[in-house]
Amino acid sequence: MISLEQIRTEMQNRLSIDKDLHHVEVNAPTIDEALADAAVQLAIKAEMLEYEVIEKGSDGFLGIGKKPWKIKIYQNPDTVVKKTHNADGTASGGDGSLEENKVVDKDGLFYVRHFSSSIKLKVIPPSGNGRPVDERDVLDMIRRPDTEQFDAELIHKLIKNGTDGKYETVGKYTHIAAADAIVAVEISKDELHGFITVDPPAQSGADLTADQIERALKAQGILAGISMDKINEFVDNPVYNTQVEVASAIMPEDGKDSHLDYKFITDETKLGAVQDESGIIDYKKNNKIQNVVEGQTLAVKVLATRGKGGKTLFGRYIEAKNGKDLPVVLGQNTQFDKDGVTVVATKNGQVHLVNGKITVEPVLNLDAVNIKSGNIDFLGTVYIKGNVEDGFDVKASGDIDIGGTVGKSKIQADGNIIIHQGVFGKNEGFIKSGKSLWVKFVQEMSIDVEENLIASDSLMNCNITAMKNIVVHGKKAQITGGKLFATEEICARTLGSPGGGATTTLTVGVDPRAKLRLDELLEQQSKIAQELEGLQLEIDNLEGIKKTRRKLPTEKEERLNQDNQRKGELIDENKTVSDEINEIQMRLRELKAIGKVKVEGITYPGTKIYVRDALDEVQTEVSSCTFYYEGSMARRGKYEPPQIDAMKGPEGYN
Repeated sequence: MISLEQIRTEMQNRLSIDKDLHHVEVNAPTIDEALADAAVQLAIKAEMLEYEVIEKGSDGFLGIGKKPWKIKIYQNPDTVVKKTHNADGTASGGDGSLEENKVVDKDGLFYVRHFSSSIKLKVIPPSGNGRPVDERDVLDMIRRPDTEQFDAELIHKLIKNGTDGKYETVGKYTHIAAADAIVAVEISKDELHGFITVDPPAQSGADLTADQIERALKAQGILAGISMDKINEFVDNPVYNTQVEVASAIMPEDGKDSHLDYKFITDETKLGAVQDESGIIDYKKNNKIQNVVEGQTLAVKVLATRGKGGKTLFGRYIEAKNGKDLPVVLGQNTQFDKDGVTVVATKNGQVHLVNGKITVEPVLNLDAVNIKSGNIDFLGTVYIKGNVEDGFDVKASGDIDIGGTVGKSKIQADGNIIIHQGVFGKNEGFIKSGKSLWVKFVQEMSIDVEENLIASDSLMNCNITAMKNIVVHGKKAQITGGKLFATEEICARTLGSPGGGATTTLTVGVDPRAKLRLDELLEQQSKIAQELEGLQLEIDNLEGIKKTRRKLPTEKEERLNQDNQRKGELIDENKTVSDEINEIQMRLRELKAIGKVKVEGITYPGTKIYVRDALDEVQTEVSSCTFYYEGSMARRGKYEPPQIDAMKGPEGYN
């Protein structure tokens, strides 16, 4: 059961809220427009409003008989948060949290005013290291010929603690009403500005209160735009016989046009070299490329917004313009997502803003790769007109086409790599292609290609792995030094060098990666066998003891169980390893028919040729020969020309 006291308390709470609760009556074509209008007038969000329908609106018939909605709109009491003021005048929410936490050094302030027959005092304490209010200064202002009495003890307390932004009564004086300050109100012709001009009070006259000024404004018909902050400022620091603006119309806010919120850097001048944690700029990591992937969000269209209407001082509606829905023109390889507002890439590549259009370019064109460009990492195809200088890297998800030479660099592509001139690796760089490599010549470079390596001049002192073929087919067509692996064929005009020098080693008929994996598996299988042998000896020993004594000590019984468990694990592991070994060996056996080395000209002494696992070490010059595998041996036969037509390079390669 609810007590009378509880009801009283609830009513007091509601009354307290109602003091801060304002309402307006609005006429508008729709309820939504009415709420938007009221939100402007009440200076709160539309979702914090409630309303009552006074008169229902109607669209009429064909525009005839159209009637606006008449609605009473007010703030939802549950959303009312009383604002307080701290001693220094800063606003706080209901929880007392400061809107601005920064402490500023400010001296204390005080104001003495005469309202009606009372002497009023407002004190703002100092903040930070500011000076406090001097009590003597306050008393000097209070002591006037017309002062009847004042409370010195209360004054002392208020100076110490502040008045919480309010005027507090501290005494009385002899009041002569005829000497009171006089206020005059003026309104601009456009109803946008409201002014007051105040004549100062004479001796024993009263100062103007904020309520008196507000009533004077409303008496002149001002319904909107009254600034209590400006009025309170005037009360604290009055300016007499001068026009002071204390009310201004609520100006309309035009809606914003639609626009794109870009999710990439549109100003490419802001792209550049990368600075590490120590502050050193690494010009190789020159971040001038903004890679994007297919489906990546590039921009989001922010829709146009409705305008918010305003009010003149007399409450007349001021119309606002709604934002325009501006069309968005997209560049190549971009499109709107299903939601109609999200712009996404339709291809991997580099994103640009070109003439206001978002464009994704799947091809990157460069003059050269050097300190100006930095390293290149691009989600697409890269065309380089000139050289790739020493120490600079190029990585692409598509193809790489280099018109000049390559130094000791790292060149990686998921697609083909074309190098129209040569490579000077100096044993420091590498080239890795997800497909094939076409090049004029290569010196001292590590190369790994998933398909073919085609050179038109020479390969000198290189370490090369090709999962299909290595073919050198130009006038020189020479392979000198290095270690070359090809799963299918290696073809050249000349192998080795007449003067000996560095050893030239060629291996065909072997999947080099599979061979490496096979070696790892065989080593693993050997270790498993050794561990199994040791376990079996220990198991046999423990089981022999158990058979003799019929029972093992607890510790040894546990050890026997662990050994048997481990034995089972090793047997399973050995089976898995054996299955993979058999699979690789079958693959390697299939290669014996295609593993060949074809030499049109001379193969010089010192050249080592492995066909599968059979070695043919050339002791004397061999002319026009094909090395192949048969009967577990490396054999020599008639020269067979390579299938060059099947390895024709991409368009533009010579």
